[in-house]
Amino acid sequence: MISEIVLFRLPDGMSRADAMVKYRARAPVWQANPDLIHKAFLFDEKFRRGGGVCLWKNIEAAKKAHGPAFEEAIQSIFGSKPDFQYFEAPIIVDNTAKEVVNNAA
Repeated sequence: MISEIVLFRLPDGMSRADAMVKYRARAPVWQANPDLIHKAFLFDEKFRRGGGVCLWKNIEAAKKAHGPAFEEAIQSIFGSKPDFQYFEAPIIVDNTAKEVVNNAA
């Protein structure tokens, strides 16, 4: 599995409430993606950053979902270009399911 961190600059003057409206509008898109395991939207008012932390089945799925169309959408909605970081996620602690997923083999 792959953990991906996506960060982008929020426009000056965009409130938390404004960002939440935009995030909620995108949630169904992510719910429909069968390769996405988990997504947490991010909001940092002090440093004017937004983004998400995603857990994907593999890096190909992450890069496909966050390709040129996604980058254009972020540019259009938030006025900035997203940055991406990818990490192998060999061990996942899932407290909801009360399990530890070990992919470290």
